[in-house]
Amino acid sequence: MPTEAKRAAVAELAELFSGISSAIVADHRGLTVAELGRIRAELRGKGITYRVVKNRLGKIAAEQAGRSELAPLLKGPSAVAVGGTDEAALAKGVLDALRPFRTVEIRGGMISGTTIDTAEVTRLATLPSRDVLLSQLAGGLSSPLGTMAGLLAAPLRNLGYALAQVRDQREAA
Repeated sequence: MPTEAKRAAVAELAELFSGISSAIVADHRGLTVAELGRIRAELRGKGITYRVVKNRLGKIAAEQAGRSELAPLLKGPSAVAVGGTDEAALAKGVLDALRPFRTVEIRGGMISGTTIDTAEVTRLATLPSRDVLLSQLAGGLSSPLGTMAGLLAAPLRNLGYALAQVRDQREAA
């Protein structure tokens, strides 16, 4: 029979899981309470929530929130990181925060309903942020257009130079 505290914890987790599109699950084995506090504080500064989750309650909350892809990742001591500005920022923030603690392992994550493994989380962390990717895309699209505009303007510009030289020669003569 579930207690009121467990029902409240499941409801809180379900609310947290229903409002996210990405999450990363880590094994927090070997960390002290003070180290967990340091990790939480560092991630909070980046807009990321890091919560230690009881597996059974986390699985129930994930099912209620429609995030069943999180359930297989919740084995052993689990902590879930959610938030950040985008998926790459979440992965980078979590990996940076957990880097000093060698005992912590990333189990995997979830992005838009798809489960990803540890290698994919690491690869995601190496991506530039969304803003940088968008600016690179804009630069890649505008560069050929600028080159084309320069090429189309060149004959007219050259005609202007030639007419100016003809005028200068007639004035000199």
